[in-house]
Amino acid sequence: MVYSLKNNELCPINQFISRTLWKYKKIYIHIMRKIALPVRFGIIISALLVAFFLILSLFGLHTKPMFSLLNGVITGFGIYETIRYYKLEQGKNFTYTGGFTVGLVSGFIATLLFTVFFLFYATEIDPLFLEKLLNVFKGDYRVGVGLVAFVVAIMGFATTVVLTLTCMQLFKNSNNVAQNV
Repeated sequence: MVYSLKNNELCPINQFISRTLWKYKKIYIHIMRKIALPVRFGIIISALLVAFFLILSLFGLHTKPMFSLLNGVITGFGIYETIRYYKLEQGKNFTYTGGFTVGLVSGFIATLLFTVFFLFYATEIDPLFLEKLLNVFKGDYRVGVGLVAFVVAIMGFATTVVLTLTCMQLFKNSNNVAQNV
């Protein structure tokens, strides 16, 4: 930093730079505090989804669509825990919008990471995976890996929205007035 010759003060340009950087640092810290929780839980959810998929693939069950229902259970539990932890953090400042946002963000991050893994698995690890998967449906489909990955992502996003709305019913504050019976 450059000091002026009088009284060891910062020159006006350095004062401006110092104040501006401090302001942006506070904004950055505020944003990071808001998104750190859903990012952390999103990574954990996706890791659980990947582990579940790899365990199924060890037994040759990863091409059975029925087991994808358990993906919803894993995602739902992760979203529930994200919202629960957020509510504990916020205390009386907890809002429906805030809880819905953290649930949605964690689910979307998990979906994106799992879709990237799915693409990698279908193209690099097991190139015959799509062929085995589509044989389950007993049809002659000409489907590429891009379309299947798109469907996986859309299913994940839809599941996230529905499960976040469902979980928020458990956490929202009720405005009902108690009635005397």
